Amino acid sequence: MTKSSMNPKVDFYFTKSEKWQEELEQLRMIILDCGLTEELKWGVPCYTYQKSNVVLIHVFKEYCAILFIKGVLLNDAKGILIQQTENVQSGRQIRFTNVKEIVKLKPVLKAYIHEAIEVEKAGVKVELKKTSEYKIPEEFQKKLDNTPALKKAFEALTPGRQRGYIYYFSQAKQSKTREDRVEKYMPQILIGKGLDD
Repeated sequence: MTKSSMNPKVDFYFTKSEKWQEELEQLRMIILDCGLTEELKWGVPCYTYQKSNVVLIHVFKEYCAILFIKGVLLNDAKGILIQQTENVQSGRQIRFTNVKEIVKLKPVLKAYIHEAIEVEKAGVKVELKKTSEYKIPEEFQKKLDNTPALKKAFEALTPGRQRGYIYYFSQAKQSKTREDRVEKYMPQILIGKGLDD
């Protein structure tokens, strides 16, 4: 593959973070060297192969990272991929806290990126957990059972929106908090909106 060119629409991202500027530039060069197309998606640099998202770069307070969109499908021969949270089904990160780590891992990163490109070429899909496999909190289940309109509206939501609500309601440790969250978001569910819409 030939080296890709930088997309001027993405340039701002590499200059806005003083803390990680050198690391981000190094990651950008490594990824572009693998022949991916640089785009701006979700406010971050995203690298695509024939319009399919392969890897993105993002920063956090404690580290910067690359995220493989279908990282769960990669071999991870070096054991360096990280699942951000237990609920992330597909994406996997490689985190960095200094530029030396990136330089040292450059050949490994390129190998992982090329493997991710091969996953896209092969058209492999990640088998995501179905919404029905998630445990619905008791407080929400009672509302669904007693409010047919709510149940119908919830079932009409996209699977991602359903999971968003189930996850959000489940995260509350106390029953009262779960009840309050359900009450607060019932109107939004009834009009077909997701948690963040």
